[in-house]
Amino acid sequence: MTTAGDERTIAAAELLANQLNDVAANVGSVLYGKRDVVRLTLACLAAGGHLLIEDLPGVGKTTLAKALAQTLGLHCRRVQFTADLLPSDLIGAMVLDRERMTPVFHPGPIFTNILLADELNRASPKAQSALLEAMEEGQVSVDGVTHPLPHPFMVIATQNPYDSSGTYPLPFSQRDRFLLRTSIGYPGRQAEDRLLARSSARARPEDLGVIGGAPMLAELSRAVDNVFVAPEVRAYVLDLVEATRSHPSLLFGASPRAGLALLRTACGYAVTAGRDYLLPDDVKAVAGVVLGHRLAITSTAELGGSSSSSLVAELLAAIPVPVRAPVAAG
Repeated sequence: MTTAGDERTIAAAELLANQLNDVAANVGSVLYGKRDVVRLTLACLAAGGHLLIEDLPGVGKTTLAKALAQTLGLHCRRVQFTADLLPSDLIGAMVLDRERMTPVFHPGPIFTNILLADELNRASPKAQSALLEAMEEGQVSVDGVTHPLPHPFMVIATQNPYDSSGTYPLPFSQRDRFLLRTSIGYPGRQAEDRLLARSSARARPEDLGVIGGAPMLAELSRAVDNVFVAPEVRAYVLDLVEATRSHPSLLFGASPRAGLALLRTACGYAVTAGRDYLLPDDVKAVAGVVLGHRLAITSTAELGGSSSSSLVAELLAAIPVPVRAPVAAG
């Protein structure tokens, strides 16, 4: 029997999902044919995480970040990471105020809602560490003074996986700071034809209207916190995480933090579908992008053509899925 409280909860979840669909459609008006990527990005934002995009230049990474920020009424900045980038270029520095003759903190571009860190692996480890510390703590410290970052704060970092000359690859411990790793990929033929047909008159991210704004973002965060997770689905997540730790082709398996990231992201994905409860399908939908960059495969497996993402897919196919459908608590 469905109670009045249940009906209100279901109605609120559906309303939020409709708003998120409007957001995705708005972003899709400038980033053609990538609805699935937009949904994953929204799930990452809802879960309070950061996104790593590994892809070729020119597929729409900057467009995605700017369009998402504009649609949600957020501030966005782009930083081109280079070998000579200093931590102070990113987080800011103390500058002498000539009128008062006292040092004053001048915030850097990291003080924004959505930061596009373009070609993150081209910056030195010192500059990378300054960014990753801010991602983990939500704050920066300069001369012993802590400065909180705006809320929400999300990093969308990019790197080109095919051009490693002169780069500083992120170690596993730093890649783990990113909730998701994904790629945008080439558009389908129909979407690219639409892009070419409107090359001179297509909308820019800066021209998009605002949908939802701060109230919707606050509701989005609350909705993720309140997603019901049945014991069977939680056990499914545990089975998947534990399976990575004993797979012969993996040097090491997923950490407890990876398990938390998988569960949190799956909850965000469920919210984008208009549900206040988690399904195994939500876990399966995000497992590859959550766990892939947190695993290291053996050299033998790599020479055999395997990748961490393909091994996650193999485990998803092998681990039994809970058969009893969970229902929302109430």
